[in-house]
This record gives sequence, C-alpha cells and structure tokens, in this order.
Amino acid sequence: MSLPILNDGHAYAEHIGPRGAGVGVLAYLAGRYRHSTPEEWQGRLERGEVVLDGVTAGGPEVLRTGQTLIWNRPPWPEDAVPLHFEVLYEDAELLAVSKPSGLPTVPAGGFLKHTLLALVRKTWPEASPLHRLGRGTSGLVLFSRTAQAGAALSRDWREGRVHKTYRALAQGVVGQDEYTITTPIGPVPHPRLGEVYAASPDGKPSRSTARVLERRDAQTLFEVCIDTGRPHQIRIHLASIGRPLVGDPLYGAGGLPLVHLPGLPGDGGYPLHAQRLGFVHPVSGQAMTLEAQPPGELKRAGE
Repeated sequence: MSLPILNDGHAYAEHIGPRGAGVGVLAYLAGRYRHSTPEEWQGRLERGEVVLDGVTAGGPEVLRTGQTLIWNRPPWPEDAVPLHFEVLYEDAELLAVSKPSGLPTVPAGGFLKHTLLALVRKTWPEASPLHRLGRGTSGLVLFSRTAQAGAALSRDWREGRVHKTYRALAQGVVGQDEYTITTPIGPVPHPRLGEVYAASPDGKPSRSTARVLERRDAQTLFEVCIDTGRPHQIRIHLASIGRPLVGDPLYGAGGLPLVHLPGLPGDGGYPLHAQRLGFVHPVSGQAMTLEAQPPGELKRAGE
C-alpha cells in the first residue's frame, strides 16, 4: 500500500447541455456534483477555481447551451491503494493485466495518479482501456495499444462478441443451481447520492447468467456470465434475486440502492472478480481466451 501523495491537480471540463441552460453556475455545480455542498462550491468559486468560457466565474452567471465550464481542482492527496498489477498477455496490439481490488481503473472522484491507467501508462503510454472494472472489483482488464485494435474490439464489445465471465460471492445460500437474470438497469434517484444505477423498470435491457460454483455457510459462490455491460450489472442482478454481494455498501435485496449507506459506493470490499475474457484478436483473427486467477475467497475448495 502506498502513502498518500500530493498529485498535480486536474482540470474538469464539460460543455453545458440543454439541461444546464438558464441555471446559475453555483446552483448548477451544487446540483450536479453533490459530492460537495453548496458552501464548498462557493468557496471554490471565491478562490477562482471555476472558469466559464475562459473567464473566472463568481457563481451567479447564468449558463447557456454550448458554454464550457471548467473546475481547476488544486493538487490533493490521494488515498492509499494497492499500486501493483500483473501482466497476463502482451503483443503489439493488446495488453491484458489483472488488477487488485481497491485500485481504480481510471481517474475518478479522488483518484488521479492512484489508478491502473496511470500505472500502466508508465510502461505503455499508448495503452487505452477497452472496459472498466469498479474499484472494488479485481481481475482482468484489456487494453488496446493501437487505434486499429481499439476500434475493432470496441465494435465487438458493442455487438456482443466479447464473452465476459466473473466470480462473485453473494449473501445467503440459494436453492437453484443456475439463474438467468434479466432485470432492467437504469438511473434511479437517491436521497444522498442524487442518482445511481439500480434495478429499474424504465432501465435498459440487461442479461446475466449466474451458475452456482459452491454453497458455503450463509454464502454462495457464483460464476456469472454477462451478455450486456450495464453499470454495476452483476452487483445489481444478484441483489435483484435477493443475493447482494457480501459486503456491498450500495445495493440491497431487490437490486435497489440502500438509503442508509454503510459506506460510500466506491469503497472496496465486495468480492467480485473479472476472471475470463473470450474474444477474437483484432489483427490475427485468432480466437483468444484470457484468464486472471481469482483471489483466495473466490476460489472453490481444492482450487
């Protein structure tokens, strides 16, 4: 584990869409980014950290569609996380690595340098992740090293030709040996977080197949194959059948978010592992299967 270090800061830029038009800068920031209070956003405005179309904003400015709003976040200390990964496969077009639980895949929230992307780019500066794993999820992440490989595999991903298999440890012991879960997933309101992805009748179609690998005392070890790639799909789908992941700080039975959170959504600790990817190599055309060995708690007895 690393000690917290001060990074170089970051400029968060966005283009204002129709939903932001007519709203004051302070009201927009406080309403859209609820990780901070209105008072905290006012302090940032007073310190000159927020710029609207190249001009320092004070807060009352009324936004228009197409404007560029930038928060120049000063350097901050990042939390300690595991700063290591294992290389599983490498060629001129692709790189596959296994990341530990607790390491964010890409910059987000309080993480900029303490991410898998930053670590990988120290050796492979051209690498771009083709998918993301949640901070608490361990396992296989595939990177492209060329634009050609990235475009081809991104197309295969969208069209369902990449096969993804996970391991997950869920609460409780189930009766069936296999579940096909098709609960739609979409954004729902949350009193503390504003909006989160969860089970929703208005969400997008989603499909997972969960097969029991092992029943334990008050727990079930699943192998889960996902045919779609919705945010937090496995966590939501297993929760939707009454089996949330062990230690999940966000999702409860039914696939809905917990109102009183035992932790923050990005906290690690839930046992979920991206074990296997099956795909066709974008240049050679070879069928490939890559695998990352699961951590101890996600192994079956005797593995």
